[in-house]
Amino acid sequence: MADRTIHAVVVGDVMLDSWLRGPVKRIAQEAPVPVVSVENVDEAPGGAANTAANLAALGARVRLLGVVGADECGERLTGMLRLRGVDTWLAAVAGRRTSHKRRLMAGGQLVARYDEEDRGPVPEPVERELTRRLAAAAETADVVIVCDYGSGVCTPGLRRALAALAPPLLVVDAHAVGPWRECAPTAVLPSYGEVLQLLAEAGEDGGEPADRVRHLAARSERLLEVTGAQMVVTTLDGDGTLLHRRGREPYRTYAEPAPEHMTTGAGDTYTAAFALWLAGGAPPEEAAEAAQAAAGVVVRSPGTATCSRHELLRALRQEDGLVQPPERVARRVDEHRRRGHRIVFTNGCFDVLHRGHVAYLEQARRLGDVLVVAVNSDASVARLKGPDRPVNSCEDRMSVLAALQPVDYVTSFDEDTPERLLRMIRPDLYVKGGDYTPEMLPETDLVRELGGEVRVLDYVPDRSSTAIIGRMKAQDVG
Repeated sequence: MADRTIHAVVVGDVMLDSWLRGPVKRIAQEAPVPVVSVENVDEAPGGAANTAANLAALGARVRLLGVVGADECGERLTGMLRLRGVDTWLAAVAGRRTSHKRRLMAGGQLVARYDEEDRGPVPEPVERELTRRLAAAAETADVVIVCDYGSGVCTPGLRRALAALAPPLLVVDAHAVGPWRECAPTAVLPSYGEVLQLLAEAGEDGGEPADRVRHLAARSERLLEVTGAQMVVTTLDGDGTLLHRRGREPYRTYAEPAPEHMTTGAGDTYTAAFALWLAGGAPPEEAAEAAQAAAGVVVRSPGTATCSRHELLRALRQEDGLVQPPERVARRVDEHRRRGHRIVFTNGCFDVLHRGHVAYLEQARRLGDVLVVAVNSDASVARLKGPDRPVNSCEDRMSVLAALQPVDYVTSFDEDTPERLLRMIRPDLYVKGGDYTPEMLPETDLVRELGGEVRVLDYVPDRSSTAIIGRMKAQDVG
C-alpha cells in the first residue's frame, strides 16, 4: 500500500457498544435465570463509528458523518470518536435515541444482548444537511465508505446524492446492497446470508447449500451484475471471505477460528482495512488479505476493538515462514494457484524423521511447484499409534520438516484423516509413500472429487519410525 495519508469519508449508522462483565453468583428468585454481578463496563464506538475508528487507528485521516440522539449516549459516543482522532459530524436529533447495543457477559460467555435504537428515516432537514456535508467532504476524499445497517441514515436521497458525486472509490457495507446499485459502487461487502437473500430477490435458487464457497463461486458474474459493483466481497463468518471480480476466479481468504462473541466489530475492521488498502493502490487480492489479517487482530481482543497500523503490519509479517496454521497455508496456496503453480500435498506422523522420509519428500517435491506437508497432532498420533507415541512433539516434528529443502509449507491437523485440510487446500496432487495402491487410500475419492490426482511413491523397506523405535527398545532391553 502507498505510504501516504489516505483521506477517508465514512457515512452511515453509528452506534455505541457496551460490554457489561461480571460473575454469576446465584439464580434469581423471580425466574430460573442467572444473576450477573456487573463489575465493569467497557464502551466503544460501533457500526459506522467503529469503521471510522479503525480507519484512524490504521493511519487514515477520517471524516465521519451520521446521526445520534440528543442524549447522553450520543455525547459519550462523540467524545470517544474525537479521542480516537476521528473528525466527527453527528447530527443530534431531538426525540431520537442514539443506537446503543449492550452485551451482558458472564465468565466469558454472552448471556444476553439488549438494544435501544430508532430505525425510522432521519428528518428531511437532517438529510439535506447530511447530504450537503457529504458532498463537501467527498471533494477531497480518496475513498467514501457507506455503513448502511437499516437505521434510517442511508436514505434514498443520500444514495442519489452519492450517485451524482461519483467518488473515486465507493465501498458499501450494507445489510441490503441491492439498493446501492444506482451508485455503481467500487465494492460491496454483504454477508453470506445477505447474498442468499439478494440472489433470491433476483430470481436465483434459494436455500443454503452444503458447500458455500462452491455455491458462490458459480454465481460470481451474477453477483457482480445484480450489485452493479466492480467487486463483491462475500463474508463467510468464521470461514473467511470470497472476493469476486469480473473475468477472474474468486479469491479466497481464510479466517482463524474464534468464538462468535469475539467477532463483534470484526466486519467493521475488515471494511476499514480493505477500503484503506484499495485507496492506497493495492491490488484487491492484497487488500482482502490485509483486511482479513486486521480482522484476525481484533477477534483476539475482548469487546469491540480496533486494529492499529503497527498491529496489522506485525500480523502480516507473522504470516512469513514455513510452519503456519491451516488457514494461512490455504491462503498461500491460493496465491500460488493463481500464478499457475502445481500444488503437491502429503501427510503423516513423521515421528522420528529418517532417510526414507527425506527421500520420499524429495521425490514428492519434484512432482510439482509447491509441497505442503500436514502433520498429525500429538493426540492424533496417540490414537493411531498408541499411548506411547509420539516420541517427538508436534511442534518439534514440524520444525524439523520445515528445515528440509524440499518442503514449502508445514501445518498440522488434529483429526485422524486430513479430509478437512484437503478440502481447504485442494491439491493438484496428493502423494503417500508405501506399498499400496491409490484405491487403498481413504483420501483418494475426496482428492479426485476435488479435481486432484493421487500417487503412491516408492516404498523404502525397513525405513519407518515404528521399525526404528522397535530397534531402540530392543537395544534397551538387551
